Amino acid sequence: MNTLWRPRVLGAWQVPATGPVILAVNHAHNIDGPMLMGTAPRPVHFLIKKEAFIGPLDPFLTGIGQLKVDRSTADRTAVTNALGVLENGGVLGIFPEGTRGGGDFSSIRAGLAYFAVRSGAPIVPVAVLGSGRGGRLIPALPPLRSRFDIVFGEPFDPGDGSGRRTRKALDEATVRIQERLTAHLENAKRLSGR
Repeated sequence: MNTLWRPRVLGAWQVPATGPVILAVNHAHNIDGPMLMGTAPRPVHFLIKKEAFIGPLDPFLTGIGQLKVDRSTADRTAVTNALGVLENGGVLGIFPEGTRGGGDFSSIRAGLAYFAVRSGAPIVPVAVLGSGRGGRLIPALPPLRSRFDIVFGEPFDPGDGSGRRTRKALDEATVRIQERLTAHLENAKRLSGR
């Protein structure tokens, strides 16, 4: 990442050095996940759509610990594997919007709340800024040597302290998560000057 672009990492010290943690990352471009994996202070295991695991990418992604998920169904294997990462004290990366979009956390899915409430792992909000435009040489990628800002926020627990995992508790946690992620994104833009 440092060879092709100019990433600037802010707040990495806020990621707990040990124990389970969930990185909740905005997602505006395909480069966001690899950019975070290349700059995060700890190895990150992302839930990645199964369609990405094709050809030589399949053994590569599997080899670096990425988790295949079938987004067309409730993929129990992916859920079990993701919870296993957290149970083993690892870092789970999630795009709470579910897919690429505006990268503004305007619409998040309940999966993030489920993993956080179920595992008890704190959520660290992460904003990847600078990936929103294509380059001249390779339109599918941001311009080479362009600047990225990867801004880590303060860890938080989205639960209400009751330990409940009911639908209502998860819905309320999702609302709290969206508020925190949106506030982090605004703060990240201010800190990075974007």
